[in-house]
Amino acid sequence: MRRVLIIDDHPGVGQALELLLSLHDIEASVATSPEEGLALLEQRPFGLVIQDMNFTADTTSGEEGEQLFRAIRARRADLPVILLTAWTRLDAAVALVKAGAADYLAKPWDDAKLLATVENLLELGEANREIAQLREARAARRAALARRYDLAGLVFGSDATANLLELAGQIAAAPVPVLITGPNGAGKERIAAFVHANSAARGGAFVALNCGALPADLIEAELFGSDSGAYTGAAKARVGRFEAADGGTLFLDEIANLPLAGQMKLLRVLETGQFERLGSSKTRQTRVRVLSATNADLRAMVKAGTFREDLFYRLNLIELKLPALAERRDDVLPLAEHFLAGRARLSDAAREALLAHRWPGNVRELKNAVERASLLNAGGDITPALLGLEEANGHGGAYRNLTNPAARPSSPP
Repeated sequence: MRRVLIIDDHPGVGQALELLLSLHDIEASVATSPEEGLALLEQRPFGLVIQDMNFTADTTSGEEGEQLFRAIRARRADLPVILLTAWTRLDAAVALVKAGAADYLAKPWDDAKLLATVENLLELGEANREIAQLREARAARRAALARRYDLAGLVFGSDATANLLELAGQIAAAPVPVLITGPNGAGKERIAAFVHANSAARGGAFVALNCGALPADLIEAELFGSDSGAYTGAAKARVGRFEAADGGTLFLDEIANLPLAGQMKLLRVLETGQFERLGSSKTRQTRVRVLSATNADLRAMVKAGTFREDLFYRLNLIELKLPALAERRDDVLPLAEHFLAGRARLSDAAREALLAHRWPGNVRELKNAVERASLLNAGGDITPALLGLEEANGHGGAYRNLTNPAARPSSPP
């Protein structure tokens, strides 16, 4: 908004400033008293105020100018104010700068310096307004998602995650298999929990199995259960994950690690809803919504013959692609605050360091860094050193200047 309010009790000063600004395509309105200036401020929006500091016969105190500045701040705390005077004590001006004034210029002013200051403040104000509007739009979108869906504890701030949840919410009601893809530690299980919470199976159990965390010879027993004596050490019958998830959702993480024998049996269950416990000939029926996840390229594995093509297409009826945390940086600070759980406050430097780091370990790395900092914190704000990010960010981060919003890349759509 290239509109400036000038408040000065000397008409010649106001006219000179108005002419100077108009020559550079900046609209200006002039008020010759604090009361007139505050009235104009109520009537129309401005991007900047240039105010005199002396409106009384006592030209050295600046008291009335200080009162005007504080009245402007009370009405528009985000509006930059330039203090302009020839007589006010320097300590009074410095105190107001500390209180939030954008700058202090002496009369007679230097045209080039004043114009540069005005242009910079107007541009910064416009960038701040755009960021505020973006934040408001994102907050409104998060609120709308929360009204439409059970977020299942998901914390996010990025458009990328919001877009993914919109798609996940649309398909949650359909009892079809869903494949969730994305890098390790990105939060694939949280997306699976979201799908379950908004599905017809939400009244049932949500059962998760990491297929990469078990030896190949135990996968089938974990999936389908076993009768006593089915294998060495099986002293009693054991319920498998399909039985435990009956009427609910079974989440199979690291599905690429499922051995071929297990893939074949899983395919049968998906097609018929039937299975047998290991060591039993009794066929059991199950009603389970199967969600799976992987960080591997299943298509390449199908070509290599290490993953069944028919199972791939059965699992991949719908694919949800979860981006790496580096591709949804607006999730970083909300997640960090969530992990801190109010135990401490992030310093401005820590917030900048969190945004600058590339998070190769994704959300899992972020959680570990924040929880470590919380444990090591002896009081006060969390610093980059506590987060272990000072050295990492010295080798190049995506965001380096949070004080200049225009220098910060936007999140991916």
